[in-house]
Amino acid sequence: MKEALKLIKRGSDEILTESDLKKKLESGKKLVVKAGFDPTAPDLHLGHTVLLNKLRHFQDLGHKVIFLIGDFTGRIGDPSGTNKTRPTLDAKDLVQNAKTYEKQVFKILKKDLTDVRFNSEWCEKLGADGLIELASKYNVARMLERDDFNKRFSSNKSIAIHEFLYPLVQGYDSVALEADVECGGTDQKFNLLVGRELQRDYDQEPQVVITVPILEGLDGTKKMSKSLNNFVGIDEEPNEMFGKIMSISDDLMWRWFELLSFISEVEINDLKKQMEHGKNPRDIKFVLAEELVDRFHEDGDGEKCREAFLNRFQKGNMPDEIELTEVKIEKDTILLVNLLKDTNMITSISEGNRLIKQGGIKINSKKVEDSKLEISKGTEDVYQVGKRKFLKIKV
Repeated sequence: MKEALKLIKRGSDEILTESDLKKKLESGKKLVVKAGFDPTAPDLHLGHTVLLNKLRHFQDLGHKVIFLIGDFTGRIGDPSGTNKTRPTLDAKDLVQNAKTYEKQVFKILKKDLTDVRFNSEWCEKLGADGLIELASKYNVARMLERDDFNKRFSSNKSIAIHEFLYPLVQGYDSVALEADVECGGTDQKFNLLVGRELQRDYDQEPQVVITVPILEGLDGTKKMSKSLNNFVGIDEEPNEMFGKIMSISDDLMWRWFELLSFISEVEINDLKKQMEHGKNPRDIKFVLAEELVDRFHEDGDGEKCREAFLNRFQKGNMPDEIELTEVKIEKDTILLVNLLKDTNMITSISEGNRLIKQGGIKINSKKVEDSKLEISKGTEDVYQVGKRKFLKIKV
């Protein structure tokens, strides 16, 4: 019991309430543990896995997890953490994204202890009468206690009526599934507590709410997000994933160890002591990068990536295999920055000019110093942008 509680508390931000959780664990019942994911983007990234790891902890203790895909709530748009109304999403996109989630989630969760469900199963059956009854369970004053709604209301920013439905429908998911525990990010706390209250209204034992921290992205400050381009996708190519993890700061490394690693707290503390006694932080980061690459790819891929990383970045070697692309131009020459933008090596001309000034662009391992450099038709060279991007371009 003590060890089970310790495992569940690891990486958790808040448990509401711990005494309720102890009672449920002591009952000996196989708990129904739920977490919802709106399929608003096509791929999962490491930020999503903080929550998935918590679900895995419950599975390691023998409990059943419901990976709930919010295909219905996704149409509403989660208002959590936003200062404006989110656009509603196309049903076709939601279905396609949901299929991708189903495939990716079992890189962490155990199939035999996971039920994948869609909340449209019961939400679409509610109908107008059901939604009216559900809406009667809560009032506007309570909704405005929610921080993001309160800020928007105070600053006279629009709050659409359908946004009030989101926490109610998410809460109703817990009623439909008779959840014992619901896990979610700290930004979901209000919604999770609505579920707890609705269960009481429907004469069910209220669920325990467990919140997990929001993972900072590669920049170390903002929430990991595809829109901010500070993410590591769990389906990314192994060397790309490894390189991104190696790029994080030493301080952020420990945060990622806490929230993403499966190695014990004793082992993490030992690594901290090793660093205090002079061990190179890079070598400790290798431990994290190898573990995560192995988890999301094949065992042994992490070690191969480390060898490739050392070979490429310390010895200055290029990868053994580099993709070849052909670019057709109308004139005899093309500006280097335009060529790199056309091949998606850079996102903008200004980024290219900045990287050239910083010595971050090479052709055949030689640094480019001239931002006005023109590339001639009929050439075939290896272009490098930053430390990880390589492309052989035939003009």
